Amino acid sequence: MILFVLSFVFPRLFNIVKLLLLLLATLTLLDSIILFSAKRGVVGRRLLPEKFSNGDENPIELAISNYYTFKVYVKIIDEIPEQFQVRDFEILRDLEASSTSQIEYKLRPVARGEYHFGTLNIYVSSVFGLVARRFKTDTDAMLPTYPSFMQLRKYNLMAISNNLHQYGIKKIRKIGHTMEFEQIKDYVLGDDLRTINWKATAKRNQLMVNQFQDEKSQPIYSVIDKGRIMKMPFDGLTLLDYAINAALVISNVALKKHDKAGILAFSKRVENIVVAERRASQMNLILETLYNVNTDYFESDFSRLYADVKRNIKQRSLMLLYTNFETLDGLHRQIPYLKGIAKNHLLVVIFFKNTELDSIINNKSETVQQAYDKVIAEKFAFEKRLIVNELQKFGIQSILTTPKDLTLDTINKYLEIKARGLL
Repeated sequence: MILFVLSFVFPRLFNIVKLLLLLLATLTLLDSIILFSAKRGVVGRRLLPEKFSNGDENPIELAISNYYTFKVYVKIIDEIPEQFQVRDFEILRDLEASSTSQIEYKLRPVARGEYHFGTLNIYVSSVFGLVARRFKTDTDAMLPTYPSFMQLRKYNLMAISNNLHQYGIKKIRKIGHTMEFEQIKDYVLGDDLRTINWKATAKRNQLMVNQFQDEKSQPIYSVIDKGRIMKMPFDGLTLLDYAINAALVISNVALKKHDKAGILAFSKRVENIVVAERRASQMNLILETLYNVNTDYFESDFSRLYADVKRNIKQRSLMLLYTNFETLDGLHRQIPYLKGIAKNHLLVVIFFKNTELDSIINNKSETVQQAYDKVIAEKFAFEKRLIVNELQKFGIQSILTTPKDLTLDTINKYLEIKARGLL
């Protein structure tokens, strides 16, 4: 363009400009011929998992095959689901002649539901880079997003091998033993002398001891508050989704520990009920049920929860209640119903720290407004601790945790309860 303008001042340049334009047109035509003459050119396939894991980095693989006999340069634009709100997604790659390349990228969904992919667009250019040919492959595809089964798998092997401490689960020394008798066996060095069976010892004329095992097949219920208070977000996910992910993991751990696992969710009524059982299909049933748990934006009715639990759950159970209380007044309105549940079951109330308050409290105040904000934040944080004390006063156990530590803290509490034989 500059040479073309200069040619008006220097006429001798005009012939050079014409020659360059002719060369450019020739190269463009040649580039078009070599790109569009091939029937297949470049073929792409999107390799999707069966479903997304909510809150986790999910890998998406692209298999891009170059059928040209020369090296090409590609720009890949995958029309990813609208929930991710990404409008500038593109991947640049070089593909060698007659080769296939595997490309991976990751997506992190933060809400359960259906995610729809659009067209996989591949723009191909040669070494000249003057023309790009578009190949469209793998049109519409839908993936459901389920509660975090990746987190479930992470803890699954650990639960089987009793190595949960590798992920931060505390090792808890068993206090005494539960009262589920297993067998009478010969005494060996190290056995608890308190378990000697004197009657069997007299018959066999050698020391015999009673052997006990952890009490099994105890019902463990994850009770999920799906009222509007659980829509509060943290790192993209709502408190409800953190509770659902934790409920999925603790159900699996309970089943691996030979207990029964069940769930129920409530707001203005109790729904999404899975009766605590221990069977092969239980985890799949729990997963499918949790997939469909959604808030209805009503205020949660704890009186309805109490009535339904009293009417339908007769066996003493561990009730892990995932909810949130911001003030003592909010707790006091529900205390009668929590006490009613705790009368027949072992109730653990699980609620959340406000991590944004922690950041305000830990920052140094430099202005009067910041000092005022810090005092208010400390007041609310202190009230959370008062809620723990208030629950303890009525004999109700609790967990005050951050969303990211919810699963670990819940498993630790479950193992502590089992070790202490409280259920």
